[in-house]
Amino acid sequence: MGPVSLPAWLQPRYRKNAYLFIYYLIQFCGHSWIFTNMTVRFFSFGKDSMVDTFYAIGLVMRLCQSISLLELLHIYVGIESNHLLPRFLQLTERIIILFVVITSQEEVQEKYVVCVLFIFWNLLDMVRYTYSMLSVIGISYAVLTWLSQTLWMPIYPLCVLAEAFAIYQSLPYFESFGTYSTKLPFDLLIYFPYVLKMYLMMLFIGMYFTYSHLYSERRDILRVFPIKKKKM
Repeated sequence: MGPVSLPAWLQPRYRKNAYLFIYYLIQFCGHSWIFTNMTVRFFSFGKDSMVDTFYAIGLVMRLCQSISLLELLHIYVGIESNHLLPRFLQLTERIIILFVVITSQEEVQEKYVVCVLFIFWNLLDMVRYTYSMLSVIGISYAVLTWLSQTLWMPIYPLCVLAEAFAIYQSLPYFESFGTYSTKLPFDLLIYFPYVLKMYLMMLFIGMYFTYSHLYSERRDILRVFPIKKKKM
């Protein structure tokens, strides 16, 4: 008897693609809900909606960003083709800003910069997850490919500037309340505002590295994409 072939749905490649499709779909739905909610609230309540953006959608945003940490595992085990370090830098930027800076300080949650950050993050992620979701099932559109590889060019630096501004606005509250500042043995003190100021410098260094990587990736994808389309 010859070798028995497994059904398509049991083959490792199919299961990997099915898992990635479901993951991208969940993320797309989450970020689409956030963006739609913010848009409807803005047209309904105007500028007042920007003040309580975090209270309205902060939970879903934190959930989406927490789930996105799985992408590091995807890259590490090889089910997603990407470079680990640039993705790690992008994810840690958001996790630190969202959970450490914004979530820990109620006064920062009411700042306009939180609404601006959420808009930028969701614009990028809606396009990225749409592109990735369709790519997994072998569907590609030239416009979507170009958009996913181009939209980040103006928005990502704006994201970093907004993140830096959020840190700047949070410093007085960390200084007043002493959040995360810790006294260690031998009279050593970790003064968290100093840690944030050091992170500000690292944020822009990381932006340069990530931007360079994304630009190189964009150049390679847009160079190869027309060739693939001709062969199809």
